[in-house]
Amino acid sequence: MMRKFLVVLDDSRECLNAMRFAAMRASHTGGGVEILSIIPPDEFNHWIGVGNVMREETRERIHAHFEVFAKWMRDRQGVDPELVIREGEAVPEILAQIDEDPEIGVLVLGAGTDRKGPGPLVSQLTRASGTLPIPITIVPGDLSKEKLEAIT
Repeated sequence: MMRKFLVVLDDSRECLNAMRFAAMRASHTGGGVEILSIIPPDEFNHWIGVGNVMREETRERIHAHFEVFAKWMRDRQGVDPELVIREGEAVPEILAQIDEDPEIGVLVLGAGTDRKGPGPLVSQLTRASGTLPIPITIVPGDLSKEKLEAIT
């Protein structure tokens, strides 16, 4: 069974280093990368018709965003990532994905670099980490590419 690194795709800067780390680790260990994008529920509670159009547009944006990372992973790391899109609140959806896919071996999160702290995902998931079925790797948002290569 292949071990997959689960990374969350969002618009944060730190997401980039988490992607890099996951791809490098997967490449070095013969593992895979699963990229999870979560659409928050409040994006669509307008009228039904508008909601469906927005949902499609959101999915298209996610696919385009994913393709940028996927191309880099394939070209540079020889890793072909898979994309999973879920709708709901971030933390419960991440936990549900880990629960539903037994191949996921590590959750990789990027930590924000501003004074407000590492970001809500890191804060919430580290609180839950004692009961998670897999380890979490937290990648600092301002680690250089060289440093990342050295540690993966």
